[in-house]
Amino acid sequence: MQAKLKVSRFDPETMGQGQRRWDEFELDVHPSATVLDALIQIREEVDGTLSLRCACRASICGSCGMRVNGDAKLVCKTRIVDTFKDGETIVVEPMGNQAIIKDLVVSLDPFFDKVRQVDPYLQPDAEPDQGEFVASNDSMVNLLTAMNCIMCGACVSDCTVLEVDEAFIGPAALAKAWRFVEDPRDDQRDERLKELNDVEGGIWDCTRCFKCVEVCPKDVAPMDRIMEMRDMAIEAGNTNTPGYRHTESFNKSVKKHGRLDEARLAVESAGYTNVPRLIDLAEIGIRSTLKGKMPPIVPHKADDKEKITRIFERVESERK
Repeated sequence: MQAKLKVSRFDPETMGQGQRRWDEFELDVHPSATVLDALIQIREEVDGTLSLRCACRASICGSCGMRVNGDAKLVCKTRIVDTFKDGETIVVEPMGNQAIIKDLVVSLDPFFDKVRQVDPYLQPDAEPDQGEFVASNDSMVNLLTAMNCIMCGACVSDCTVLEVDEAFIGPAALAKAWRFVEDPRDDQRDERLKELNDVEGGIWDCTRCFKCVEVCPKDVAPMDRIMEMRDMAIEAGNTNTPGYRHTESFNKSVKKHGRLDEARLAVESAGYTNVPRLIDLAEIGIRSTLKGKMPPIVPHKADDKEKITRIFERVESERK
């Protein structure tokens, strides 16, 4: 079977960070070959200077994370026959949101710095009277989803927030934080939630783009874990944040009008006592008005407003 690959190349000795060149290869590969098999074949038979990272070749270690046709994947489990059609070229790049060391190899130092930021270890208040801490079978089943993470960095690679905000803790580290928040052997649950609620780049900075859910090879679904921690933080009394105010304003306006009241949402998210932010919003409002982009001060109501309100009321009654 013939396969065409277009591979991103970066040489730190001759290029500046952000520069790259593209090399194209055409190979005869086995029908069951993976993208990793093809890359190793290129390195061993065509171009020995190609740099890539791999280890187990069984989607266990997470070493071979790369972007294939624009999406982060473990190339050891990405079969060529499933990746291209009708002779199309497979585009292989290093993972995103991480500095490139060479070719397809990226630095994972920022990744693990963010993991360490969430204190990824148990913090009990006291040692057990005897033996060891024992967690119930049900609690361990609950933790299993996050524990499946192999730290490959695929979710970080494709996180749209990290593309514009380096302060964001990121989906992998926050999924790891959820694992310890939910562990019954840890006694710092409220402290962890408060920290993740208050810190810059914490649980409220996720934009729910679903990319981390789509690319995770182990179905950890980091975004879902982040959303769960938002609910936990609110239940623990952490409500003095723009994220919480944004959520409440969104709910109130849709329930009342059947659609979003954008002008009120911005002000209520900032908080009426946050004068510097309100001044910023006033400047934005003036510029938006001059360009005809300002949302109406009196919001429009949806035609089926009553139906939407009844949906909200039903959901609220079921939660009680």
